[in-house]
Amino acid sequence: MLIFASGRTDIPAFYSEWFMNRIREGFVDVRNPYYGEHVTRYKLTRDVVDCLVFCTKNPAPMLKYLDELKALNIGLYFFVTITPYEKDVEPNVPEKSSVMDSFIELSSALGKDRVCWRYDPIFTDEKYSVSFHIKAFRSMAEKLHGATDRCIISFIDLYQKTKKNFPGIKEVSEKDQKFLASSLSRIAFENGIKIESCAEKLDLTSCGVEQGACVSREIIEKAADIHLLQKIGVSVLRKHCVCLPTNDIGAYNSCPHLCKYCYANYDARLVEKNFAIHNPHSPFLLGEAKEGDILKPAKQKAFRDEQLFLF
Repeated sequence: MLIFASGRTDIPAFYSEWFMNRIREGFVDVRNPYYGEHVTRYKLTRDVVDCLVFCTKNPAPMLKYLDELKALNIGLYFFVTITPYEKDVEPNVPEKSSVMDSFIELSSALGKDRVCWRYDPIFTDEKYSVSFHIKAFRSMAEKLHGATDRCIISFIDLYQKTKKNFPGIKEVSEKDQKFLASSLSRIAFENGIKIESCAEKLDLTSCGVEQGACVSREIIEKAADIHLLQKIGVSVLRKHCVCLPTNDIGAYNSCPHLCKYCYANYDARLVEKNFAIHNPHSPFLLGEAKEGDILKPAKQKAFRDEQLFLF
């Protein structure tokens, strides 16, 4: 199985100490985001976990733990989101130059096939125009040249939480999507980077952007140096998504980056409240066990094929 840390919050940026404590304890308890009394306990050991998949806007706090993580003999894969937005959109994300420096250090430690640059979500307005994105993407691609061979792009989806926190935001027109896709693809190619989309409803293959999967069979097999079973299935979290299934150990409304476009935060005050109850020594990301909790062990099984292949 694949452990996702996380699509609900930025664990590497804000909860890296907690995560490493969970790794050392060998398990984590995760509350159901819709039925809070239901708790699932996941083992974090190699017998059932094939790969740890991270998604972050700031990998720096995790860098000091890489040697310890590599010693687990569990696959590691990092998605690092680096976008050109400023504090008006991403108020608590570190300066992009420092994030790119951390990305390069991460790539040096793990290898470029275990780190992926995410340039998403893409939205446009008077300030962040099409030409702005092209210029910013070129600057970033040139700096990240040699540190990764893969970039995932996506255009903003107007979730209800996004519209609440980012009033006035609009979808990018089909014309601008295609022009941007073509332009970014060309720039990426010049810098040895392949661009893919994930879960995009608009087919951009004619623009040089392949319809891919963030968490694909090929990516996990390389990251974990394993051969996966043929019948695994795909994620059912989003329409058009063909990623392998992952198990998310994060929690909504707990990311202090407070990006305006975020679908995982509903209210900044709730984020502050949740962050205040975080205990790095708790099995839960937020708070502790509660009276009435219904704790069940997850049904976990490794995806790797243990058979030996002669050819």
